[in-house]
This record gives sequence, structure tokens and C-alpha cells, in this order.
Amino acid sequence: MNLAPNFFDTRSRNWRARLAISVEVMRELSRYTDPQEMSHVFSRRMGQLFPTSRQITLSRRGLDRPDFRITRYNLWKDAANPWTHWDRFPVRTGGLFADLVYADDPRLINDLRVPHGDPAAEFLEGQRSALSIPIFEHGAAVNTVVVTREDANAFPPEQVPELVWLTNLFGRAAQTTALTQALREAYERADAELRAIADIQLGLLPPALPTVPGLDVAVHYRAACRAGGDYYDFFPLPGGALGVLVADVSGHGTHAAVLMAITHGIAHACPEPPTRPGAFLTHLNRTLSGRYTRTAGAFVTAFYAVLDPVRNTLTYASAGHVPPRLLRCSDGTLMPLNRAQRLPLGVAAGDADYPEQTTDLVPGDQVLLFTDGVTEAVNGPGDMFGTERLDAVLATCPRTAADLLRGVLAELDSFTRSAAPADDRTLVVIRRTA
Repeated sequence: MNLAPNFFDTRSRNWRARLAISVEVMRELSRYTDPQEMSHVFSRRMGQLFPTSRQITLSRRGLDRPDFRITRYNLWKDAANPWTHWDRFPVRTGGLFADLVYADDPRLINDLRVPHGDPAAEFLEGQRSALSIPIFEHGAAVNTVVVTREDANAFPPEQVPELVWLTNLFGRAAQTTALTQALREAYERADAELRAIADIQLGLLPPALPTVPGLDVAVHYRAACRAGGDYYDFFPLPGGALGVLVADVSGHGTHAAVLMAITHGIAHACPEPPTRPGAFLTHLNRTLSGRYTRTAGAFVTAFYAVLDPVRNTLTYASAGHVPPRLLRCSDGTLMPLNRAQRLPLGVAAGDADYPEQTTDLVPGDQVLLFTDGVTEAVNGPGDMFGTERLDAVLATCPRTAADLLRGVLAELDSFTRSAAPADDRTLVVIRRTA
């Protein structure tokens, strides 16, 4: 496109040309997400619209008068990017450029004469007119653009106001683009760290389902973020019993994931097999409250059960966790496992007492352990999934634990319309077989 020779011609007959130029320049600038590329485009376009001989950008960022840096010069070849390589621009001192960059106002010099030895002399040799345009940040001219021509009186004063506001508008756009780029890079770094944490966290979960005669087990785990605070684990116990732990760290993200890993380490550092649920939760609480949660203000809800398919029993203790559901398919009896509730782990210091309860297990019994990310999942109108929908799926008495898990997940997806979870979700299904 051939640009008009003078964009600043404000006569009424020129408005269509000015509009066409404005649209074309804005369209081209919008294609770039790198502030350095935007600066090159803006300089080139402005050079077409308002030809100048030299374009120099001065900066006083982080400096005191009379120090400054020259960050751009149109005669430099392959200059460094000031947005990413600030250290490659040496600090200069005094002279005309220092006066211009610290003036905080535009300066128009119609008969430019730079004395020998002035730091600006090598950049302004042969130039007779200069216009300095401050670019403001937080009310101060942190950067200043200096443009020159080889003729005296070459800058019409009536065009200076438009040059000032146009240059400052671009400066704000470039600064916003730079901040956006920095935020995007920071997010990508943080996301990479979270992915690494998530990989470590997944490595802490059981690599395979336990194989215990008389028990059928299925599991679903999904973190709301890259890493989460939900935790489940299995402990093979003497006599063919199985220990099942489901826990939920308060909060989300990295903090919760770290505390989840700490809880895992404490659980597996138990000095003896965790055959007694109450004693096991006491051990977890003592260590968490003594060393980790007291100053952080965090806590962990947990439910631990020992299932003995030989004695046909389920013994459990709970630290503030949502009660699991037990459905006896032989007669349709629903039993919430809520008779041994105590405070979450990490709240009460010392050897808090966690009582135990025992219930019988008979063939066909289905036990569903879960975290509150399941029951507190919401749909579009804001209704919670709740336990009634869980109970309805339980009541169908699927033939396998995997079938029951698929049924719950299908109901959950239907209820939430497959929306991404706002909280971590863990489901552990255990079915007593013949």
C-alpha cells in the first residue's frame, strides 16, 4: 500500500487517507506479540509517514541524572533487544541526551549544534533539527525518542502534539505487550514446574490395584490442577487383610500437593504394619501437627479402613473425612460409615484419640470411598452432586467394582456436563466377592 506523504495533514479532504493509513498500521501491529517486533514495525511505518534521518531511543530506567542508556538507534546493525538484553546497553553520562531524557517534556531544536565531546555528538553528526518525545510511565518520562533531520527548522511545531500522543500510545501498547509476554513466560515456567510436581505425585500413588482374594477393587483419581491434594493408598496386611487410605489435603495446587507427598511419606514410615486404623491415624496426626501443619494452617481429612476378607470385617477410623457409603446388595441396606468421626489430621497436636468401628462384610457388599470433590461437584445452576446420586448408582448393585466406578463417573459427567472439576476427585470402590 502506498502511504500518504503526510499523515499529519489534517485538512478535511485528507481524512479518508488518514483513516486508511491508521487502519493499515493498526492491523499490522496487531499481528505481533513481541514488543521488539512491534517497535521495528512502528519505526518503519512512522518513517514512511513522517520521514526522519535518525531515530534514537534513550532510557533513564533505574538510573539517576545525568546517567542514561541508548537502547535503539536506527543506524545500528543487529542491535540487541532492550526488552531481553538490558545489560548490553552501556550507561552514558551527561550532555544533550541527558538533558532531553530528564526534561519530562518534548523539546524542539530547530538549529541543532552539538559540541565536540558531547556523548550525543557521534549520533547526531550532520543533523540540524531534532525533536525529543518523552514516553511516560507512572507520570515520568522513563524513555525518550529523539528524531532528527538534516535541515534546520524541519519539524513543523503544529505536528508535535500528534507525534507526542501517537508515540506515547504506542509506548503503552508495547509495554502492555511486554508485560503480557512476561506473564505468559512466567505462566509457562510455573506450569512446567507443576507438571513436574504432578508427575512426582502420580508416582507416589499405587502403581497397580491390589490383588486380594475376596475383594474386587477399582480406583479413579483426577486432580483439579496439574497437581492436587487428594491421596489414596493400599497397604497389604498380615493374614490377607487390606488397608485402604483415602485423604484430602486442604486447599489446591502446589501447597496441597507438597503436603500430600509429606502425608504419603509419613504413612509409609509407620514403624509397624497399619493394622489398627485408630493407631494409624494417631501416628499421622502426631507427625503432621508436630512438624508440618501447625504454622501452615493446613489440615488433612483422612479415612482409613482395614478390610479382612477372612474374618469378613471392615474396621475403620475417620479424621474429619466425608463418610464412605456401604451398600449391602443382599438386602439393599445402606450404611454410611460415619460412627468414628474425629478432627482432621494436623488440627489437634499430640496423640489425638481416633476411635475405631467395625462392621461385617458379606458377599455382594459394596464400599465407596471418595473425597468431597465428588459430592460437592456442581452443575450449571449451582446444585451439588451430593450423596443421593451416589446412593442411586450403588443401589443398582453392578457385578464388578469397575462397573460401579463407571456408573458413578457416568452419572457425575452427566450431572456436570463433563465440566472440568473445581476440586480434586478420588473414588475407591471395593466389592466383597464370594
